[in-house]
Amino acid sequence: MDIQSRLSDRVKSIKESPTIAISTKAKQMKAEGLNVIGFGAGEPDFDTPDHIKYAAIQGLVSGNTKYTPADGMVELKDAIIHKFQRDNNLKFSRANITVNVGAKHTLFNIYMALLNPGDEIIIAAPYWVSYPDMALICGAKPVIVETSEENNFCMTPDELEKAITPKTKAVVINSPSNPTGSGYSPEALKALADVIVKHDLICISDEIYEKLIYDDFKSMSIASIGDEIAKRTVIVNGLSKEWAMTGWRIGYAAANETLIKAIGNIQSQSTTNPTSFAQDGAIAALMGPQELIQPLVSAFDERRKYIVDRFNSIPGISCLRPQGAFYCFPNISGLFGKQTKEGKTISNSSDLAEYLIGEALVAVVPGIAFGAEGYMRLSYALGMSSIVEGLDRIEKAVNDLK
Repeated sequence: MDIQSRLSDRVKSIKESPTIAISTKAKQMKAEGLNVIGFGAGEPDFDTPDHIKYAAIQGLVSGNTKYTPADGMVELKDAIIHKFQRDNNLKFSRANITVNVGAKHTLFNIYMALLNPGDEIIIAAPYWVSYPDMALICGAKPVIVETSEENNFCMTPDELEKAITPKTKAVVINSPSNPTGSGYSPEALKALADVIVKHDLICISDEIYEKLIYDDFKSMSIASIGDEIAKRTVIVNGLSKEWAMTGWRIGYAAANETLIKAIGNIQSQSTTNPTSFAQDGAIAALMGPQELIQPLVSAFDERRKYIVDRFNSIPGISCLRPQGAFYCFPNISGLFGKQTKEGKTISNSSDLAEYLIGEALVAVVPGIAFGAEGYMRLSYALGMSSIVEGLDRIEKAVNDLK
């Protein structure tokens, strides 16, 4: 039987996540005994705080091992409501909250609940790799708005306005951003909100990196601007990044009751509920001491400053200083046209990524994976010694180009 011919069109329209593919390749090379330094994964190198682990253990011991409500335990919903009030000055009821199997799953459920074949969803590039492919799975069309480095990779109101058509249903806002680390100021969010309200669109606001911010940047939810944008916004968040809980797979959303109900129905027919005792850990994270996040942020900040300064000292590379998250997105276009010792020309970001992993045993993600040729993404969610060694290798490999 030819299984390939039996695959659905939706599967054929998407590709493997490039970031996961790079991380997997780096791990395979390490398993083969190669000393690879991987800058690919968006995963904190810190361990989950003990009080969160103990809460999950207690949940297991006390028998919280059965099905929970499909859209999350009531106690966790209440903790999420408390979080929005405390951190974002937003008020929600339980009917406005859904809990999912990670923020990625939250986004997938939102797309499935909103998008029909032929609908359009506006996504600013550089974008997180899964935003467009999730739309393709739904049969919808991702409309990509190319932003500029001069505007800090932030979509302007004019750029958004020009991308809107009668088929536009939603727009994705990610602040701070993966892959650039750039964030929208309150003024920029207000300007985008005006356009979204004017055209009666739905705003999908991915706020997963809201606590990982640096310098004087203030993270703000677009939903907090006013009632009109709030009722059109679905906020996406989770525990993976700020609490180093990537493997726990707990994400959540806050939105209009009708949309939340639809998301719950979808989840009830797919995963059923998020893992029961992982929800106990999530409650502990949201209701426990929030100051525990600060050491993680401080460590990321030290790494951020170092990695950006190093890139800006390498001829042919320049790098904006990210305002949040744990990624940098250096401009590598100055290296295009150069040749390796073997005579191969570096023509694009994929060429450079291939050269670096082959020549320097350093794994990075090419910018084209994020819809931005001429750049590469590096996560600084790894130890400082690895960052220093990795940058030493990159600098040597770049200097070896002719």
